[in-house]
Amino acid sequence: MPKRRKEDSDSESDFEDTRAGSDSDASFTAKTRKAPSKPRKQSSNKRTKTTVPVEVDVCSTTTWQHAQSAHAVQNVEDVRTALLSWYALVRETRGMPWRKPFDSKHDRAQRAQRAYEVWISEIMLQQTQVATVIPYYNRWMGKFPTIAALAEANMDDVNTLWKGLGYYSRASRLLAGAQKVMRELGGYLPDNAKDMEAKIPGIGRYSAGAICSIAYGEKVPVLDGNVHRLLSRFLLLHANPKSKATLDILWTGAAAMVDVKGSYEDAGYQNPGDINQALIELGSTVCKVQNPTCLSCPLKDHCSAYQKSPSTSQIPGLSTEIGDIEDLCTVCEPLPTAFDVTMLPMKAEKKKAREETDFVNVVEWRATPGSTDRWFLLTKRPEKGLLAGLYEFPTLSNVSEPDSQTRLSQAPVEVLSTLLVSPVRCPDALSSASKFFERGKKGKDSADGGGSVEISQIKPVGDVLHLFSHVKKTYRAQWVLLEGGVSPPALDLKPKGKKAKESVNEAGPRKKANAKGKSSKVESVAEAEGGLCLDDLRWVRMEDVDHANISTGMVKVWKLANSKW
Repeated sequence: MPKRRKEDSDSESDFEDTRAGSDSDASFTAKTRKAPSKPRKQSSNKRTKTTVPVEVDVCSTTTWQHAQSAHAVQNVEDVRTALLSWYALVRETRGMPWRKPFDSKHDRAQRAQRAYEVWISEIMLQQTQVATVIPYYNRWMGKFPTIAALAEANMDDVNTLWKGLGYYSRASRLLAGAQKVMRELGGYLPDNAKDMEAKIPGIGRYSAGAICSIAYGEKVPVLDGNVHRLLSRFLLLHANPKSKATLDILWTGAAAMVDVKGSYEDAGYQNPGDINQALIELGSTVCKVQNPTCLSCPLKDHCSAYQKSPSTSQIPGLSTEIGDIEDLCTVCEPLPTAFDVTMLPMKAEKKKAREETDFVNVVEWRATPGSTDRWFLLTKRPEKGLLAGLYEFPTLSNVSEPDSQTRLSQAPVEVLSTLLVSPVRCPDALSSASKFFERGKKGKDSADGGGSVEISQIKPVGDVLHLFSHVKKTYRAQWVLLEGGVSPPALDLKPKGKKAKESVNEAGPRKKANAKGKSSKVESVAEAEGGLCLDDLRWVRMEDVDHANISTGMVKVWKLANSKW
């Protein structure tokens, strides 16, 4: 059977902290799993006996009564010691440049610098693998070594370094956070988790705990996806993983792990930052979603899920005898009869992503047919929201009639009428769309000969499927070739139409009013900044498109278009 094609994803969502989900309205279902196969045994005649995995319906469950106190961390000192001894051996294994030993001799400025480094790494690591983040982190710190350097940057500078990392709202929040720190907080990130979460954009409870425990040594817990999974197994918590009751138990367990005695001046002090990093590392590398290596886990002797594995019949602390009925656990669901550790945490049924279709117009201008001087039009997205501040080809988003060929053929005329100073002539087949040019026909042509420009070709490029965390996008792309004039058509400072109006409301006006308070147009493209660029619009030479700040989805559209030429 051929392998299923893996769809590219450039997840983008507006979130505070995605490592440990905070939604409480998810629904959950039990699914069919394969029971673990038994180890092979050698018979006396040396022939190998094998066991074939069988399908087990995990809807077959066992009711088990236990005290809620069973979900508290027991023997926490021993657990910490085992965890930190293991972490000391693996701390440097994956070569993470942001992972440095805590230095109690650091002054305020040095600790704030460490907080900045950890902040950048933690935001980059949200929904992104360590191996992917490392080169991005190194380039970032080379460009913005301090929070002051970041605060002086603009969104284009930040997006250039972030390009390809996904979740672009993270980048804009880093910039906004740095600027707020320099403007309102004296240049230092807060030194406690409460203020960090309250005052810095994009930082939730997890990120605040990670930054402040690692950089400042504060005794605050973390609960990302790795720690959530590890503690769910460690405490044998078979419950809705996103419910408030479940999260309260897990946060309490994480807090117990960092509730250490003494301070960092004391000999043998167990640093909270090291404990949190060790939990994250253990969950990431040992207590994995599938195929966890339980035998190599330093906490296996304390892990309730491991003790519940088929080779062990007794679960420490999970007695069926309840001393006090008020201590009866009401959070857990019945356990599947065929239990293994990978059944924890319970699996949430993901909400189906909504489906949308965008018409993407790869607009090209040439002076004459066959000219090698080729220019492409890019528009800038609003500074807030999905793919904030990135450039894209002129696009009609979430069209209501995605399968309408008439609607698709009219799309270039519609978008160009909002972007260009002067109208362009269109083929007879599009004459029904001439209403979009009524405003332009009443004005005078631009100095670059905009009136002589025409749409000479419109050719389909194809569909590009692109997945975000909450939406399944189909980019239906077409190549729109403009020819005529001596330079690319002048760009209009004044947005027109509903889409443009919404863009201005979100991103701010594109122009300044003249002395009479009226909108003005650039009469020649040469008068625009850089010759070919306005704030939200720009013509880009073909060889420079690859270097523009465009999203991963638009990169795929661009590559597909190139394959058609």
